[in-house]
Amino acid sequence: MLSEPKHHDTPFPFFYVDSAFSDEQCAALEGLFSQDAEWQHRDGAFYRCSLREVTADIPAAFQAEVLNKMREITGLPLTNRLMVTAQRMLPGQVIGIHSDRPLLGYEIARLVVQLNKHWQAEHGGVLELFSSPQTAAVFSVNPEYNKAFGFTLHVNSYHGVTEVTQPRQSVVFNFWHPANTAELAEHLQALFANMHFSELPTALDAIAAVAELSLPEDTTFRASLAALALHRWGYDETTIVAGYQHSAGLSICDTNDAETYAALRLADWVAYLFRDSFDLARWHVLQRELENMEPFTRLMPTWQLCLPIA
Repeated sequence: MLSEPKHHDTPFPFFYVDSAFSDEQCAALEGLFSQDAEWQHRDGAFYRCSLREVTADIPAAFQAEVLNKMREITGLPLTNRLMVTAQRMLPGQVIGIHSDRPLLGYEIARLVVQLNKHWQAEHGGVLELFSSPQTAAVFSVNPEYNKAFGFTLHVNSYHGVTEVTQPRQSVVFNFWHPANTAELAEHLQALFANMHFSELPTALDAIAAVAELSLPEDTTFRASLAALALHRWGYDETTIVAGYQHSAGLSICDTNDAETYAALRLADWVAYLFRDSFDLARWHVLQRELENMEPFTRLMPTWQLCLPIA
Protein backbone atom coordinates (compact mmCIF):
# COMPACT_ATOMS: atom_id res chain seq x y z
CA MET A 1 0.00 0.00 0.00
CA LEU A 2 1.24 3.50 -0.98
CA SER A 3 4.69 2.11 -1.68
CA GLU A 4 7.52 4.07 -3.31
CA PRO A 5 6.03 7.57 -3.00
CA LYS A 6 7.65 10.16 -5.27
CA HIS A 7 8.25 13.36 -3.30
CA HIS A 8 8.38 16.90 -4.72
CA ASP A 9 8.87 20.31 -3.08
CA THR A 10 7.63 22.59 -5.88
CA PRO A 11 5.28 24.46 -5.89
CA PHE A 12 4.61 23.03 -2.41
CA PRO A 13 5.50 19.72 -0.73
CA PHE A 14 3.53 16.80 -2.16
CA PHE A 15 3.95 13.21 -3.24
CA TYR A 16 2.30 10.78 -5.61
CA VAL A 17 2.17 7.03 -5.93
CA ASP A 18 1.62 5.29 -9.27
CA SER A 19 -0.03 2.22 -7.78
CA ALA A 20 -1.62 3.05 -4.45
CA PHE A 21 -3.76 0.09 -3.43
CA SER A 22 -4.34 -3.59 -4.19
CA ASP A 23 -6.88 -4.70 -6.81
CA GLU A 24 -9.22 -5.79 -4.04
CA GLN A 25 -8.97 -2.44 -2.25
CA CYS A 26 -9.55 -0.52 -5.49
CA ALA A 27 -12.62 -2.64 -6.25
CA ALA A 28 -14.00 -1.83 -2.80
CA LEU A 29 -13.47 1.90 -3.39
CA GLU A 30 -15.11 1.71 -6.81
CA GLY A 31 -18.14 0.16 -5.16
CA LEU A 32 -18.69 3.44 -3.30
CA PHE A 33 -19.83 5.01 -6.57
CA SER A 34 -22.38 2.37 -7.49
CA GLN A 35 -24.30 2.56 -4.26
CA ASP A 36 -27.67 4.26 -4.31
CA ALA A 37 -27.00 7.14 -1.94
CA GLU A 38 -27.48 10.86 -1.64
CA TRP A 39 -24.78 13.10 -3.10
CA GLN A 40 -24.09 16.73 -2.30
CA HIS A 41 -23.98 18.61 -5.57
CA ARG A 42 -21.68 21.62 -5.92
CA ASP A 43 -22.48 23.68 -9.00
CA GLY A 44 -20.89 27.08 -8.42
CA ALA A 45 -18.78 29.00 -10.88
CA PHE A 46 -15.65 27.85 -9.11
CA TYR A 47 -16.31 24.36 -7.74
CA ARG A 48 -18.42 21.88 -9.71
CA CYS A 49 -18.66 18.25 -8.63
CA SER A 50 -20.65 15.89 -6.42
CA LEU A 51 -19.51 14.66 -2.99
CA ARG A 52 -20.60 12.28 -0.30
CA GLU A 53 -19.00 11.11 2.92
CA VAL A 54 -18.16 7.41 2.82
CA THR A 55 -16.07 6.97 5.98
CA ALA A 56 -18.47 4.45 7.48
CA ASP A 57 -18.26 2.37 4.30
CA ILE A 58 -14.47 1.92 4.55
CA PRO A 59 -13.35 -1.05 6.71
CA ALA A 60 -11.61 0.02 9.92
CA ALA A 61 -8.53 -2.06 9.14
CA PHE A 62 -8.19 -0.36 5.74
CA GLN A 63 -8.53 3.07 7.35
CA ALA A 64 -5.89 2.24 9.96
CA GLU A 65 -3.46 1.05 7.31
CA VAL A 66 -3.89 4.22 5.25
CA LEU A 67 -3.50 6.39 8.36
CA ASN A 68 -0.29 4.67 9.41
CA LYS A 69 1.18 4.98 5.91
CA MET A 70 0.32 8.70 5.81
CA ARG A 71 2.02 9.21 9.17
CA GLU A 72 5.08 7.48 7.78
CA ILE A 73 5.11 9.37 4.47
CA THR A 74 4.35 12.87 5.82
CA GLY A 75 6.18 12.58 9.13
CA LEU A 76 3.19 14.23 10.82
CA PRO A 77 1.69 13.09 14.14
CA LEU A 78 -1.75 12.65 12.61
CA THR A 79 -4.68 11.97 14.95
CA ASN A 80 -6.77 8.81 14.74
CA ARG A 81 -9.57 10.80 13.15
CA LEU A 82 -10.07 10.06 9.46
CA MET A 83 -12.78 11.26 7.09
CA VAL A 84 -13.24 9.85 3.59
CA THR A 85 -15.28 11.39 0.80
CA ALA A 86 -16.14 10.11 -2.66
CA GLN A 87 -15.94 12.76 -5.39
CA ARG A 88 -17.57 12.50 -8.78
CA MET A 89 -17.16 14.94 -11.67
CA LEU A 90 -19.35 14.84 -14.78
CA PRO A 91 -18.57 16.15 -18.28
CA GLY A 92 -18.22 19.94 -18.30
CA GLN A 93 -17.42 20.19 -14.59
CA VAL A 94 -14.24 21.83 -13.30
CA ILE A 95 -12.63 22.73 -9.97
CA GLY A 96 -10.99 26.15 -9.91
CA ILE A 97 -7.68 27.10 -8.31
CA HIS A 98 -7.82 27.09 -4.51
CA SER A 99 -5.57 26.27 -1.56
CA ASP A 100 -7.87 24.53 0.97
CA ARG A 101 -5.90 26.27 3.71
CA PRO A 102 -6.50 24.55 7.06
CA LEU A 103 -8.83 26.83 8.98
CA LEU A 104 -9.55 26.32 12.67
CA GLY A 105 -10.45 22.66 13.21
CA TYR A 106 -9.80 21.70 9.55
CA GLU A 107 -7.74 18.78 8.26
CA ILE A 108 -3.97 19.16 7.75
CA ALA A 109 -3.29 16.52 5.08
CA ARG A 110 -5.11 14.89 2.21
CA LEU A 111 -4.72 11.82 0.03
CA VAL A 112 -6.58 11.69 -3.29
CA VAL A 113 -6.91 8.32 -5.03
CA GLN A 114 -8.04 8.20 -8.68
CA LEU A 115 -10.38 5.48 -9.95
CA ASN A 116 -10.61 6.20 -13.68
CA LYS A 117 -10.04 3.17 -15.86
CA HIS A 118 -8.85 3.73 -19.43
CA TRP A 119 -8.19 7.44 -18.80
CA GLN A 120 -6.97 9.36 -21.89
CA ALA A 121 -5.54 12.88 -22.13
CA GLU A 122 -8.63 14.14 -23.94
CA HIS A 123 -10.77 13.14 -20.95
CA GLY A 124 -9.36 16.05 -18.90
CA GLY A 125 -9.72 16.05 -15.12
CA VAL A 126 -6.01 16.72 -14.60
CA LEU A 127 -4.95 17.84 -11.12
CA GLU A 128 -2.81 20.95 -11.57
CA LEU A 129 -0.56 22.54 -8.96
CA PHE A 130 0.22 26.27 -8.85
CA SER A 131 2.63 28.57 -7.04
CA SER A 132 -0.09 31.25 -7.02
CA PRO A 133 -3.58 31.72 -8.49
CA GLN A 134 -2.15 34.10 -11.11
CA THR A 135 0.54 31.80 -12.58
CA ALA A 136 0.52 28.84 -14.93
CA ALA A 137 0.49 25.29 -13.57
CA VAL A 138 3.86 24.17 -12.23
CA PHE A 139 3.05 20.45 -12.06
CA SER A 140 0.27 18.18 -13.32
CA VAL A 141 -0.97 14.82 -12.06
CA ASN A 142 -3.05 12.76 -14.47
CA PRO A 143 -6.13 11.04 -12.95
CA GLU A 144 -4.96 7.56 -13.92
CA TYR A 145 -6.48 4.52 -12.27
CA ASN A 146 -5.08 3.76 -8.77
CA LYS A 147 -2.80 6.80 -8.81
CA ALA A 148 -2.66 8.67 -5.49
CA PHE A 149 -1.68 12.25 -4.71
CA GLY A 150 -0.97 13.41 -1.16
CA PHE A 151 -0.08 16.79 0.35
CA THR A 152 -0.05 18.90 3.48
CA LEU A 153 -2.55 21.73 3.37
CA HIS A 154 -1.40 25.30 3.94
CA VAL A 155 -2.25 28.76 2.71
CA ASN A 156 -0.19 28.40 -0.49
CA SER A 157 -1.10 24.84 -1.53
CA TYR A 158 -2.85 26.05 -4.69
CA HIS A 159 -4.38 23.41 -6.94
CA GLY A 160 -7.30 22.83 -9.28
CA VAL A 161 -8.79 20.26 -11.66
CA THR A 162 -9.25 20.86 -15.39
CA GLU A 163 -12.60 20.39 -17.08
CA VAL A 164 -13.62 16.79 -17.64
CA THR A 165 -15.13 15.32 -20.82
CA GLN A 166 -15.73 11.91 -19.23
CA PRO A 167 -16.92 11.05 -15.70
CA ARG A 168 -14.08 11.28 -13.18
CA GLN A 169 -14.06 9.37 -9.88
CA SER A 170 -11.78 9.88 -6.90
CA VAL A 171 -11.75 9.06 -3.22
CA VAL A 172 -10.31 11.63 -0.79
CA PHE A 173 -8.87 10.69 2.61
CA ASN A 174 -8.63 13.60 5.10
CA PHE A 175 -6.33 13.69 8.14
CA TRP A 176 -6.07 15.96 11.21
CA HIS A 177 -3.18 17.38 13.21
CA PRO A 178 -3.46 16.96 17.02
CA ALA A 179 -3.01 20.72 17.50
CA ASN A 180 -5.97 21.65 15.27
CA THR A 181 -8.80 19.41 16.32
CA ALA A 182 -12.56 19.85 16.45
CA GLU A 183 -12.23 20.08 20.24
CA LEU A 184 -9.86 23.03 19.91
CA ALA A 185 -12.21 24.71 17.44
CA GLU A 186 -15.08 24.38 19.91
CA HIS A 187 -12.89 25.71 22.72
CA LEU A 188 -11.77 28.81 20.81
CA GLN A 189 -15.24 29.53 19.52
CA ALA A 190 -16.38 29.59 23.13
CA LEU A 191 -13.39 31.73 24.18
CA PHE A 192 -14.20 34.37 21.56
CA ALA A 193 -18.00 34.08 21.70
CA ASN A 194 -19.96 37.33 21.92
CA MET A 195 -16.79 39.31 21.45
CA HIS A 196 -16.89 42.98 22.26
CA PHE A 197 -13.61 44.85 22.16
CA SER A 198 -15.22 47.36 24.52
CA GLU A 199 -14.40 44.75 27.20
CA LEU A 200 -10.73 45.66 26.85
CA PRO A 201 -9.16 48.16 29.27
CA THR A 202 -9.26 51.83 28.32
CA ALA A 203 -5.46 51.90 28.65
CA LEU A 204 -5.38 50.17 25.27
CA ASP A 205 -7.58 52.71 23.44
CA ALA A 206 -4.91 55.23 22.45
CA ILE A 207 -2.41 52.52 21.45
CA ALA A 208 -4.98 50.73 19.29
CA ALA A 209 -6.14 53.98 17.69
CA VAL A 210 -2.59 54.84 16.57
CA ALA A 211 -1.96 51.27 15.38
CA GLU A 212 -5.12 51.28 13.26
CA LEU A 213 -3.86 54.33 11.38
CA SER A 214 -0.68 52.64 10.17
CA LEU A 215 -1.17 48.87 10.27
CA PRO A 216 -3.34 46.56 8.13
CA GLU A 217 -6.78 45.81 9.49
CA ASP A 218 -6.03 42.08 9.74
CA THR A 219 -3.03 42.83 11.95
CA THR A 220 -4.87 45.09 14.37
CA PHE A 221 -7.87 42.76 14.49
CA ARG A 222 -5.67 39.80 15.42
CA ALA A 223 -3.89 41.94 18.02
CA SER A 224 -7.28 42.83 19.51
CA LEU A 225 -8.21 39.14 19.59
CA ALA A 226 -4.98 38.36 21.43
CA ALA A 227 -5.77 41.11 23.95
CA LEU A 228 -9.31 39.75 24.35
CA ALA A 229 -7.98 36.24 25.03
CA LEU A 230 -5.70 37.62 27.74
CA HIS A 231 -8.60 39.58 29.23
CA ARG A 232 -10.85 36.51 29.31
CA TRP A 233 -8.06 34.44 30.83
CA GLY A 234 -8.05 36.95 33.69
CA TYR A 235 -4.81 38.91 33.11
CA ASP A 236 -4.28 42.51 34.22
CA GLU A 237 -4.34 45.50 31.91
CA THR A 238 -0.53 45.74 31.67
CA THR A 239 -0.36 42.19 30.31
CA ILE A 240 -3.33 42.80 27.99
CA VAL A 241 -1.67 45.91 26.51
CA ALA A 242 1.62 44.04 26.14
CA GLY A 243 -0.24 41.24 24.36
CA TYR A 244 -1.77 43.66 21.88
CA GLN A 245 1.60 45.28 21.17
CA HIS A 246 3.30 41.89 20.80
CA SER A 247 0.73 40.55 18.34
CA ALA A 248 0.68 43.79 16.35
CA GLY A 249 4.47 43.76 16.07
CA LEU A 250 4.77 47.03 17.97
CA SER A 251 7.11 45.62 20.61
CA ILE A 252 9.04 42.51 21.51
CA CYS A 253 8.10 40.94 24.79
CA ASP A 254 11.36 40.20 26.61
CA THR A 255 9.84 39.82 30.05
CA ASN A 256 11.57 37.64 32.63
CA ASP A 257 8.20 36.55 33.99
CA ALA A 258 7.59 33.05 32.63
CA GLU A 259 3.79 33.20 32.80
CA THR A 260 3.59 36.54 30.99
CA TYR A 261 5.98 35.23 28.33
CA ALA A 262 3.84 32.13 27.80
CA ALA A 263 0.50 33.96 27.95
CA LEU A 264 1.48 36.49 25.26
CA ARG A 265 2.69 33.81 22.88
CA LEU A 266 -0.30 31.58 23.40
CA ALA A 267 -2.67 34.52 22.97
CA ASP A 268 -0.93 35.51 19.75
CA TRP A 269 -1.24 31.93 18.45
CA VAL A 270 -4.95 31.48 19.23
CA ALA A 271 -5.74 34.88 17.70
CA TYR A 272 -3.91 33.92 14.52
CA LEU A 273 -5.52 30.49 14.38
CA PHE A 274 -9.02 31.83 15.03
CA ARG A 275 -8.69 34.62 12.48
CA ASP A 276 -6.52 32.96 9.84
CA SER A 277 -5.53 29.29 9.61
CA PHE A 278 -3.37 26.54 11.07
CA ASP A 279 0.18 27.29 9.93
CA LEU A 280 2.37 24.29 10.70
CA ALA A 281 5.64 26.28 10.60
CA ARG A 282 4.21 28.94 12.90
CA TRP A 283 2.93 26.26 15.28
CA HIS A 284 6.43 24.74 15.46
CA VAL A 285 7.74 28.16 16.54
CA LEU A 286 5.17 28.25 19.36
CA GLN A 287 6.13 24.71 20.30
CA ARG A 288 9.80 25.69 20.59
CA GLU A 289 9.01 28.88 22.50
CA LEU A 290 7.04 27.03 25.18
CA GLU A 291 9.10 23.85 25.18
CA ASN A 292 9.79 22.37 28.64
CA MET A 293 7.41 24.83 30.31
CA GLU A 294 4.63 23.56 32.54
CA PRO A 295 1.18 24.98 31.64
CA PHE A 296 0.03 27.73 33.99
CA THR A 297 -3.33 27.19 35.69
CA ARG A 298 -5.44 29.77 33.85
CA LEU A 299 -3.87 28.82 30.52
CA MET A 300 -4.22 25.08 31.07
CA PRO A 301 -7.35 24.28 28.99
CA THR A 302 -6.15 26.22 25.95
CA TRP A 303 -2.52 25.14 26.34
CA GLN A 304 -3.37 21.44 26.40
CA LEU A 305 -5.41 21.70 23.20
CA CYS A 306 -2.90 23.88 21.34
CA LEU A 307 0.18 21.99 22.52
CA PRO A 308 -0.95 18.41 23.13
CA ILE A 309 1.61 16.02 24.57
CA ALA A 310 2.81 13.61 21.88
